[in-house]
Amino acid sequence: MARERPRGRRVHRCRPGADCILFQSRRNLEVDQFEILSAAQRTLPRVYLEHDPPRESPTDTRHPVADQDTLVVHVTGFNALMWDNGRSPVRVVEHGVVDPGHLYRGTLDRGIAIVNNLGRRGRRLGADVFVEVRDEVPIDLAGMGSGDFAGLGDLPHAELMETAANYRFFFNPIRYTSLGLAICEAMMVGLPVVGLATTELVTVIEDGWNGYLDTRPERLIDPMRALLKDPELARTLGNAARKTAIERFGIERFSRDWECVFRDVTGGTRTIFAAAAAAGGAA
Repeated sequence: MARERPRGRRVHRCRPGADCILFQSRRNLEVDQFEILSAAQRTLPRVYLEHDPPRESPTDTRHPVADQDTLVVHVTGFNALMWDNGRSPVRVVEHGVVDPGHLYRGTLDRGIAIVNNLGRRGRRLGADVFVEVRDEVPIDLAGMGSGDFAGLGDLPHAELMETAANYRFFFNPIRYTSLGLAICEAMMVGLPVVGLATTELVTVIEDGWNGYLDTRPERLIDPMRALLKDPELARTLGNAARKTAIERFGIERFSRDWECVFRDVTGGTRTIFAAAAAAGGAA
């Protein structure tokens, strides 16, 4: 049955020469495609970009496009591991960030955390962890809603990393989410990262080399204090963090990976889906 067009809502049609469909949310998949695309366009090769790990259950949540002829691109290997992707083909394309240069100064004897709406998002984003650690170590919070924590506010993106570069380290209090772009950007400017040893972060930060990780927040207090006391230690770990970011999250690598995705789904669709079926979903 054709969907009724919502009253008062202007519907835009995709240009007829499109090569593939890129979904980035469940709304794109379940609502928008029927309001924007024609029936013919909905038969184009499909890519679903998944930004997050599963929310309902970390191990038993079925992905909304599982078992469909849709390539699922996850932004971290952890996300791909935790979703039940069924027999849909899967690929990982990690984040890419523009290199602003080595901006790190570390002149402030404080750490910085960057999390949007931390108070509203609660334990999953580590609101309690942030408060617990801030009681022991001076840390400022930036991002939307950070005023609830006497923070820096929602700084314009162009100013955010310039501001962060003044701090001694970047603190990530998050228990369970994808790898935040703010972490990649902070590493790119040369900040060492201190955070919880959870999700994809454990593959990015090597304890004692480009930052510090632990599953017990109280065990992160002494490393933070060491970074505040020893600016050269912070600079050394920050240099290693920047090296990691350049090698892993460079925008050139990101662009190449996505060009490969689009080339495969538009020029070799039969090959990729046949390979996925043979491998039980991994391509």
